[in-house]
Amino acid sequence: MEYRGYDSAGIALHQKDSIFNLRTFGKVSLLEDGMIEQRPKSKLGIAHTRWATHGQPSEQNAHPHASSGEVHIVHNGIIENYLELTEKLTKDGYQFESETDSEVIAHLLHQHLQSSGDLLAAMHDAIKELDGAYAIAAIHINDKSRLIVARNKSPLLIGVGLEENFAASDPLALSQLTNEFVFLEDGDVAEITKQSYQVYDGKSSPVTRDVTEIDIAVNAVTKGEYSHFMEKEIYEQPDAVANTINGKFGEDDVLDNIFGLDSSEIFRKIKRIQFVACGTSLHAGKVGRFWFEQIAKIPCYVDFASEYRYRDPLVEEDTLFVTISQSGETADTLAALRYAQEKDYLSTLSICNVPTSSLARESEHVLFTNAGPEIGVASTKAFTTQLAGLMLLAMSIAKSLDRDQELRKNLASELKALPEVIKETLKLSDEILSIVPNIADKHNALFLGRGMFFPIVQEGALKLKEISYIHAEAYPAGELKHGPLALVDDQIPVVALSPENTLTEKLVSNLEEVKARGGTLYVFGGPNSKINLERGAYIQMPECSELLAPIIYTIPLQILAYQVACQRGTDLDQPRNLAKSVTVE
Repeated sequence: MEYRGYDSAGIALHQKDSIFNLRTFGKVSLLEDGMIEQRPKSKLGIAHTRWATHGQPSEQNAHPHASSGEVHIVHNGIIENYLELTEKLTKDGYQFESETDSEVIAHLLHQHLQSSGDLLAAMHDAIKELDGAYAIAAIHINDKSRLIVARNKSPLLIGVGLEENFAASDPLALSQLTNEFVFLEDGDVAEITKQSYQVYDGKSSPVTRDVTEIDIAVNAVTKGEYSHFMEKEIYEQPDAVANTINGKFGEDDVLDNIFGLDSSEIFRKIKRIQFVACGTSLHAGKVGRFWFEQIAKIPCYVDFASEYRYRDPLVEEDTLFVTISQSGETADTLAALRYAQEKDYLSTLSICNVPTSSLARESEHVLFTNAGPEIGVASTKAFTTQLAGLMLLAMSIAKSLDRDQELRKNLASELKALPEVIKETLKLSDEILSIVPNIADKHNALFLGRGMFFPIVQEGALKLKEISYIHAEAYPAGELKHGPLALVDDQIPVVALSPENTLTEKLVSNLEEVKARGGTLYVFGGPNSKINLERGAYIQMPECSELLAPIIYTIPLQILAYQVACQRGTDLDQPRNLAKSVTVE
């Protein structure tokens, strides 16, 4: 699970009359070194990779946490009422050794164990006092055969093996051990032994949850011939996009109901669309807004998932609520979906890469991007497949509303050809490498685009920030003269996207403003450019459809960010302070 980008790790193993506990600050390799040195043996244990929320990264704050040397726990999520619980437990005589919110769970379990005498019963009682999100796994020094787990608003699953069973927050963690998984629901508590498992619902009643088979190829979670997962995933994009669109088209139009049963019938009623997403997925939604208004002729709104439900949004009649997420476990996006389900939306729909995710299970309609596991923290193939999925949605809605059949026919042909155009774009890698030394030694960068390419340069700036740690900002090129032009000098590289469209001449004028201030321009554009560069470089892009060009123009910005980060020597698969799937609010 370290691919998600964590800062400390630890393990607790049940031994004869004690619990072996080892915690390290830093990468999992440090924990591995300690385990090799000490070589503990056990048949029952818990382990954790922490991404700091409460308390700085340190060995003291690393999981597992213990209470009285008896109860040991690991926890994903955030306990929102931990301050009140800390005060209460301190008054009851418990001493806290960490700065985390998670330690209260261990003490709370220990306290309830005194009255119930059973770890399973103590878990049922303890979670009644917890507010927030949690996936918990617990063991007790006097119980050598059981692992007790609980879930609320944080992913948790059981891996079913032969004479062995597991718990994890992601199927990838268990992909080499089993292909059978039981996905727990909010409020569930489960008792896991070597031979069996039993799930209990929020009322402490035994329930049966379906077993899901997932085959994850080993090469999907290894780097293969590539230096980094991010590099591998950039070059997987032709196949990833092909997987997204395959089986979605007839001869010259998108097929009906590709977003689920009766989805085409629902789409006939749509008057507006509300997009909600975070980070890279939000940029996909911003591009989608242009497509939906041009192709389906439907007004769209785009919101940060982290802000959406706090502004008491007005829901207009027959509005489709669309969430976008790679993992399907993004806490802010899930919370927005659950909020929306209490409102009067026409329907909810998700575009997601993980079929077993909470978002996919809880949405009424869904399109899986089928990009395959994305390990690199900085998203690449997930973004381009989300864009392909949004184009499918725009075409599906346009078809249901009987709008612009000729345009849909052209787009169907162009989408089918898109993987080959992506392959051509990837060949620009060596040319892009030639400009990297002029950017890698800088501290700031500007990214410029217009229209539907503004979200693309936002994504490009985000990529550069995430993995190279260069401060990068994106602006609509027409906004330069309203403030950002003050930043331009010979020390700030300016990256611009200049596709050939109705805004090209406007963009050329904006870039002349940069040249006049001594700025250095790095422009990606079409073959008929009128831009005359005195400093910087012009990189010619392959010819492509005007509407699909945002997908193609994403690729060189990914390559640029990757190559700059490589030259700067950063840990680009696991950039500092970031997590792959943000499962806390």
